[in-house]
Amino acid sequence: MTSSQARGKGRTKGAATRRSAEDQTLSTAGRAGFVARGVVYVLIGALALQMALGSGGKSADRQGALAKVAEQPFGKIMLWALVVGFGSMALWRASRAVLTRWPDRKTPSRLLDGGRALFYGFICWATAVYASGGGQGSSGNAKSKDWTASVLELAYGQVLVAAGGCLLIAIGVVLAARAALRKFLRRLDTDAMSPRTKQVVTGLGVGGGVARGSVFAAAGVFVLIAAIQFDADKAKGVDATLRSFTQTPLGPWLLVAVAIGLIVFGVFSFASARWRRL
Repeated sequence: MTSSQARGKGRTKGAATRRSAEDQTLSTAGRAGFVARGVVYVLIGALALQMALGSGGKSADRQGALAKVAEQPFGKIMLWALVVGFGSMALWRASRAVLTRWPDRKTPSRLLDGGRALFYGFICWATAVYASGGGQGSSGNAKSKDWTASVLELAYGQVLVAAGGCLLIAIGVVLAARAALRKFLRRLDTDAMSPRTKQVVTGLGVGGGVARGSVFAAAGVFVLIAAIQFDADKAKGVDATLRSFTQTPLGPWLLVAVAIGLIVFGVFSFASARWRRL
C-alpha cells in the first residue's frame, strides 16, 4: 500500500468515526426528547383524570403539567431538564429533515420533520420561559382564544381559522388512524423485544395514540366552530377541550378514558425512548 493510499484510508476511517459519533449524539438527543414528551403527557393525563374525578385543581395542559413539575422537590432542575429534552427533540427532528442520508427520505417526510422541529423548538422556548419565572401569564385556553381572535381580525381571517381547524382535525384523525393500524411498529426495534414486551408496547401505542389523536381532532372541531360562527370564544385550548368530553352523554367517563389514554401515550413515549430506531 502506498503512502497516499494509506492517507486516503485513514481519512475515510476518520470520516466514518465522525459520522458514527454524530449519529450517536443525535440518537441520544432523540431519546431525551421522547422522555421529555412522555413526562408531559403522563402529567397532562393525570391532571385530566383528577379533573374527571372532581379533584383537579390545575389546568390539564402543558402549563398545568409544568406547574406540577415545579411543585416537586428540585422542581426547577426538573423544568430545565425538560427544556433540554424538548430542545434535543427539536435538534433530532431538524437533523432528520436536513442531515439524514437515507435514500428513502422523501421531501414530504423531510418537511414533516421540519415542522415537528419548529413545534418542539417552540415548546422548548415556552418551557424555558416558564422555568425562568415568566410562565405565569394567560392560560392555554385564554391564549387559544386570543390567537383565534387575532387571526379573525385579519383579511380572510375566517378562512385562515377554518383552515387551521381543519388541519388540526386532519392531524388528529391521522394520528388516531396510524395508531389503530399500528404503523408505529415500523419505527420500533421489535426484534429486541420479547413477545410479551412487544404485546404491551403495541397496546400502549394503540391506546395512547388514539387518545392523543382524539384530543387534537376535538380541539380542531372547536377552532372550526369558532371560524364558522366568527366567535373566538368558541376556540378551546387543551384543558377546555378535555373538559368538553364531560359534556357528552358518557359524562365524565369519556374524559376518564381519554385521560388514561394520555397517560398510556406518555408511557409509550418512554418505550419509544428505549426501542425507537433513531
